[in-house]
Amino acid sequence: MYNRLQYISQGTSAKEHLQYIHEVLDAGCTWIQLRMKNFDSSEIENTALKVKELCTKYKAVFIMNDNVLIAKNCDADGVHLGLLDMPIMNAREVLGQNKIIGGTANTLNHVIQRIDEKCNYIGLGPYRFTNTKDKLSPILGLEGYKKIISELNELQQKTPIYAIGGILTEDIEGILNAGVYGIAASGIITQSNNKKNIIEQLKNELYASS
Repeated sequence: MYNRLQYISQGTSAKEHLQYIHEVLDAGCTWIQLRMKNFDSSEIENTALKVKELCTKYKAVFIMNDNVLIAKNCDADGVHLGLLDMPIMNAREVLGQNKIIGGTANTLNHVIQRIDEKCNYIGLGPYRFTNTKDKLSPILGLEGYKKIISELNELQQKTPIYAIGGILTEDIEGILNAGVYGIAASGIITQSNNKKNIIEQLKNELYASS
């Protein structure tokens, strides 16, 4: 099954994205999503090729955010798509059946849509306010997750769901108890001066109940 901890990259430059990803891999995280917004596509692809090399070296999963063609060109392990990105069905045709395709969701209807589209996993959020994303969807909070997961359980839907958006270590127990599979983290890891320590803390919380 998939890792319970995903890291989503940050950086004001391609160099920063690579630096943080390298540090995060060194610190023991084995699922990397390259998320480069507002960069030139050639710079994104060049960075993606380098991230692919790093993830291969560290035996980590490499997911490309948004761009299906770049994911294909650099042989990423998969792609994560927002609701306004390429449709999942089209991405599957480009990437093939063996690649991982994740999808963003904010509501129960979005989650059901993603399940119907046969996403491999769903990033559901935001949990709380975060500066990481420019156009933030309505905040769910713990009660929002509980409500959505409860309704999914009634529908007997089992696609792994990751919580995302400003999550702290102390939030994880409640999130897991709500029935969420794992978390996607960005700022809490990127901004830490001791990435190994924060990743160990997150993993301890995420795997304590498994």
